[in-house]
Amino acid sequence: MELKRREGESVSAFLYRFSKKMQHSGVLKEAKKRRTRPRAVNKNKRRVAAIYREEKRTEIETAKKLGTF
Repeated sequence: MELKRREGESVSAFLYRFSKKMQHSGVLKEAKKRRTRPRAVNKNKRRVAAIYREEKRTEIETAKKLGTF
């Protein structure tokens, strides 16, 4: 992103315009997101979640077949 100071524009006005442009571009949000990395979920927790999803999926399928869902 390139921004040039206009003729006769004060430094504070330029800084305000620059900060607004940065906020609208989403650069700061992306930089903050990349600053930290989310912790990896351990293997056991992923396994338990997968088992739960599979049980729920089969429960919903049987409920649909019975017409109670």
